[in-house]
Order: sequence, then C-alpha cells, then structure tokens
Amino acid sequence: MQALKPLSGWPLLNADAVRQLEPQLQALSQRPLMESAGSAAAQLAMAIAPHARLIWIAAGPGHNGGDGLEAARLLHQWGKEVIVSLITPLHECSLQLKATLQRAQEDGVRIQKEPPEIWLQQMDERDLCVDALLGIGSNRPLGPDMRHWLELMQCCPGQVLAIDVPTGLNPQSGQWMGHEDLNDPPIQAHHTLCLIAAQAGLFMGHGRDACGQIWLEDLGYRAESFPVSPPAWLNTPYTPQPKQHASHKGNHGDVAVIGGEAMATHGMGMTGAAVLAATAALHAGAGRVFLSLLGGLAIDTAPQDVMQRPWTHLDLEKTAVVCGCGAGKSVIEVLPEVLKRSARLVLDADGLNALAHDKALQTLLRARAKDSTVITPHPLEAARLLGTQTLDIQSDRLKAAQQLSDQLECTVVLKGSGTVIAAPECTPRINPTGNGRLATGGTGDVLAGLIGARMAQGLSGFEAACSAVAQHGKLADDWPADQTLTASRLAQRLT
Repeated sequence: MQALKPLSGWPLLNADAVRQLEPQLQALSQRPLMESAGSAAAQLAMAIAPHARLIWIAAGPGHNGGDGLEAARLLHQWGKEVIVSLITPLHECSLQLKATLQRAQEDGVRIQKEPPEIWLQQMDERDLCVDALLGIGSNRPLGPDMRHWLELMQCCPGQVLAIDVPTGLNPQSGQWMGHEDLNDPPIQAHHTLCLIAAQAGLFMGHGRDACGQIWLEDLGYRAESFPVSPPAWLNTPYTPQPKQHASHKGNHGDVAVIGGEAMATHGMGMTGAAVLAATAALHAGAGRVFLSLLGGLAIDTAPQDVMQRPWTHLDLEKTAVVCGCGAGKSVIEVLPEVLKRSARLVLDADGLNALAHDKALQTLLRARAKDSTVITPHPLEAARLLGTQTLDIQSDRLKAAQQLSDQLECTVVLKGSGTVIAAPECTPRINPTGNGRLATGGTGDVLAGLIGARMAQGLSGFEAACSAVAQHGKLADDWPADQTLTASRLAQRLT
C-alpha cells in the first residue's frame, strides 16, 4: 500500500477496466481479492486511527460493502469494537456479499440494519467511520436513507475512511451525483483507499476536496504487466533543465505575446493580461520575450527585460507565439496570420472565443502541425468550442478534452480542478497539483506564458503543456500560507 503523492505518474482506470482486471488478478492471488481488499482497509484503519475505541462501518450491497465486512472481521479479531450497518436487505445483496456476511457473523462481528446513532454520539476524535456504501460502479443519485447515513458519518468527530471512492462522488467525473449544492456535499473523507487502481474523478472536480489523502493498494496490478490501456495517467513533475554555460539567448527560444487590447478600442483596457503572460515567459527562461499590444502603444508597466514591438514586425515563423490574453475583439484581425505563420502557438482567452465563432479559423488551426499548437480553455470556453454546455464539459472532462483535441487537431489544456491535458494519439494526463488559490484573475495568463516558454525551449505542445501545468500547480501548492497568491507574484516565482 502506498500514499498517492501529487505528480506520481500513476495510471487511472475506469470501472470497466478494473472489472476486466479482477479475474486476472484473482488467478495470481492465493486468497480471494475481497479478503485482500478488506485486509488493506483494516490495516489502513489501524494506521490512521490506532487508538480508536469505536469503529462504525457503513456497508452497501456490492463489492464495496464486502470489502467493509472483511475489514470488520479483521478489526474485530484485533480487539477493536466494531459495528457494521448493512443498508440493503439481505435478499438484495450479491452472493459474494452474502458469503462474506456469513463469515463475519460467525466470527462474532456485530451487524445490524440501522446506524448505531446512540453509539455514534459517544464517538470522539480518536474513533473512525468507514464508508463502504458505494464503490467505483456507482452512477446514480443517492436515496434518502443513504444520504442520512452519510450525514451521520459527516457529523462524527472521528476520521472518515472511504473505500474506493467517497459515496456520492462520480468516480469518473469528480462531480456529486444528483447533488449540485456545492456548499453541502454528501461527505468529505479524510482518507480514501483505492483498490487495484485510482479513478479519474478522485483528481477532478470535487474529488480533490472530497477524498482527503488518497491511498492505493494495487492487489498485484502493474500497468506494464496487463493488457489494459489506462484511459488517463496522472501528470508527472516538471524537471527544470539547467542552461548550458556555452549558450546564448538565441538557444533558449523567442516568445511573442500578442494581446492586450487598449482601453480606447472597445472601452475595456486589458493590457495587464498580456503583460502577465510576457512576465511568465520571461521568468520561465525564454531567451527573448516580445510584447505586442493590440492597442499599438507601448506601456511602461511591462518588465524592462521585455521588448515591445508591433506584431507585424516579428518573425513569427521562428517564434513561439502566445495569442489571445486580454486581446478582446481586436484579436480577430490578427488571428488568420498568427495561425498561418507562427512556428509554435499557444491560443488562450479571447483567441479561443474568436475561434469558437469562426469555422475558417478552425480550418486554419487544423492545418497546422498537430504538436505545434496548444489551446487553454476553461470549461465555458471549451463548451463554446464544442457547441455544448458547461455542465456537459464538467460531467466528463476527459471525454471533452479528447474530443476537442481530436476535432481541432492540437493539444488541449482543459483548465479547472484536475486540469486535463489531451493531444491527438496521446493518452490524456490529469494534473493533481494546484489548489483554490489559483482561482484569481490572471493566473491563466501566467500559465499561457509558461507554456509558450516551454515550447520556445523545444518541447512539443503536449510535453510543454504537461510540464507547465504541473509546475504552475506545484507553485500554488508550495505557496506560503501567510501570503496572498496573485498572478503577478506567481509569474515572478517561475524558474
């Protein structure tokens, strides 16, 4: 068993893939997988609540409930006071669960139909609740009884351990099933134990908040040893490469930021977004950074290291271009040339809005080399590009990112909780770094500039996006607790 750390590079499997693996893993195991899973849950329970006096296990009707019952047997044998509440009538349980239930009863485990509400009132912070209600196959809203059980569990002062996935969380999307009130989620676990493999939804949407520390017991699964293709991988860390002593600025690439519509153009001054992207590219190590404001006027708020030039004076064919940050409607006039001529391109913000409404621009994008372009939509921008709603994007972020990548033939960075990086003919990555501190204006512009710098330094679109997203999120995770994260400070901390 291991704690899954950010940027661990682990394969993420869906329920179908796990079910496909189970018979193969069982054939290699000397005991039933459910016993092994229950043993892992019991060991983790002892590790996180070694002084627990009372342990309540809420068990559902399927394999997840069976794992909970197996854990209860061991915890009972180890001298812990355990109560199992079985939410489903016995005649509705699976055959495997019935057999496990019989063994637990024979071993003297206390099993009942209702939650031990009086007992729960006696719990303190040393004690433990185990959520073994629904696992990776859950796909529908919770009933009132299950909601009530989760409310009781959430009110307990002790820790909560979820097996497979916190009940109510969609294991693939990370959204709460049938529960849209973000201020009142069904349950938030302190620890979540994944069996065989982790699920994508644990790292996206509300999964990041709901799961607590994620643990993995692989039960013998190794990605390289089994013919199951993971639908996604966790992103891997960015490793900075030192600059060679015998080098010059031309060896580290040119970045041009085209954006920043002037106030006089349409009444909204957005030069700051372009300055942030240029600052990020500069601090990320680009050899030279050019700032081309679409208002046409130079500004004195840009770093002195950044050169300001009209975009028409740039050699786009040899440059990594970041286009769209704060560009407003002015970007429409420059996009055709930018799409045709830029050696490498990061398209963000207003550039994406223009792209969504112009089929001709989309055709120009598809004509580019597939690994030369990165687009960085947030969910609403992705919905516009796909002609759908934000809710549809969030309900299956992996599918949306890959669909957009295939449709536009480029790398897609679908931003949000659990940013997804997708590219044609590549397995998507889900980024596990970052936090709510990034939910402030300008951090997306910083990311665009960072991706541009990585592309200028020779990485492909997919490689640049993966490394930049990992680094961007890690900076937020490491941010000092007593300092406010702002986009300008974030850009200046890049290396």
